[in-house]
Formats: sequence, C-alpha cells, structure tokens
Amino acid sequence: MNVLIVDDEPPARTRLRQLLDETGEHAVVGEARNGQEALELSARLEPDVILLDISMPGLSGIETAHHLNALEKPPCVIFTTAYDRYAIEAFDARAVGYVLKPVRRERLERALQQAARLSHGTLGEIGKGFGLTEQRNHVCARVRGELKLIPLSDIAYFHADQKYVTVYHRHGEDLIDESLKALEDEFADRFVRIHRKALVAVDKIESLRKTPDGRMEVELRAKYFGTTPNLNADQQEEGQLIVSRRHLTDVRRRVRGI
Repeated sequence: MNVLIVDDEPPARTRLRQLLDETGEHAVVGEARNGQEALELSARLEPDVILLDISMPGLSGIETAHHLNALEKPPCVIFTTAYDRYAIEAFDARAVGYVLKPVRRERLERALQQAARLSHGTLGEIGKGFGLTEQRNHVCARVRGELKLIPLSDIAYFHADQKYVTVYHRHGEDLIDESLKALEDEFADRFVRIHRKALVAVDKIESLRKTPDGRMEVELRAKYFGTTPNLNADQQEEGQLIVSRRHLTDVRRRVRGI
C-alpha cells in the first residue's frame, strides 16, 4: 500500500519510515508535519493509508481525519499516539487502527492489516474518549480537486439547496458536502437555525429587522462581511436570511444572549 506519514516530530516520522521500509511491503509516498499539509498531500498523492499523529499543533489528528473524509477517495487512517492504554480503549471498542509510541513493527503491521475508513460519528466518539472536543474549528470544501479549510470564525452562514450546502464566509462562498442538520448538531453553540434551509453565526448577527412585507430578517455585521451577498429570486423566495415564524423566538433569544 502507499502510505503517507503525518507527525509534527521529525524523529517520529523517521522511525515510521524505517519500520515501513523494513516490511518491504509498503511504499512511503510522502511526509507531512501537520494536518494542513496532510490534507494537501492526500488530495494530490491519494495514499491508501495515512499514519496520523493525534496530538499536533493546529489541526488535531481527529479533526484532520474528519476532513480527509471529504476527499473523493478517502484514505484509511491509522492513528499514532503516546496516550496511555486506558485511553486506547476508545480505539479498541470501535476496531479502529492505532499504534502506540514508541512504535513497534509487529503492532504497525497488524494495524496496517486492519486499517479502516472512519465516519464522523466514529471520530466524534474517539475524540470524546481522549478528552478531545468533538467540534471542529474548520469546515472543509473540495475545490478543483483540492481541500480548502474554512475557519468557523470566518463563516457568516450556511444555506442548504437540495443535497448541497453553501458556506458563505469572509472570503466568498463554497459548496460543502455536509448536511445542514449535521452542521447544526455539531455547531449548535455558535450557529442558530433561522429557517429550514439556513444556519447563521450568532456572533455575526448585527440585528433583526422587519421587512416591508412584515417579515423578520437577519442583518449581518458589516464590519465582518460588508453587505449581504446578492440573492437570486429563488433564494429570496426561500428566505435565505428571512427568519421563519417557527424559529423567531429562538433566534431572538440567541441574539440577545439569553
């Protein structure tokens, strides 16, 4: 199999490369020092397996694995970790591949044999087992074959249209392959549902105002996003930033910080 090594410590990457060379059965196609590099190399190299450190600056291994699922051909993931064996139960209970540091060849070979692709739900449960937050700090879009990370702090709102969700952010807009319901569940502390097809970042809401036809709409903070993006006729009809009667009470409560 083609393997990508991801670890922020050079000695750890060297050790893994040596062990893989000793097996004579797998090829190391690249090395990455952090989650961002891992995503970029994975999109370009399409490795079969990633040896992924859990504890890294920036994107943790758990969040990186989540974003890897956005690839057209997501790789299998084997986590490498220095956590103790009590925390490892989070992996064993879900038959997830892992190796403890210092890595030994026999354990690495067994993990390679059982490597599997991971769902968001599995990753969330693993994160909890390690005391890591389940919530990501970014969402991931696939743009022209590459993965683009969009920080949550840059996002104004999500809008669903059929099976796609568009994320509107400080630098434009992108399509992401996630459901609005899953986004709402994960980011409930930061986003509020204003309409059956829209989630808005609470801290980006300037105010609620009444439209000429008597409905309520969200006004975004101009200092973050300037004017609200122009909406086409269909989006206006759907009420992209119009607050539905069903959600109005909750939106008012969230905006007031109650």
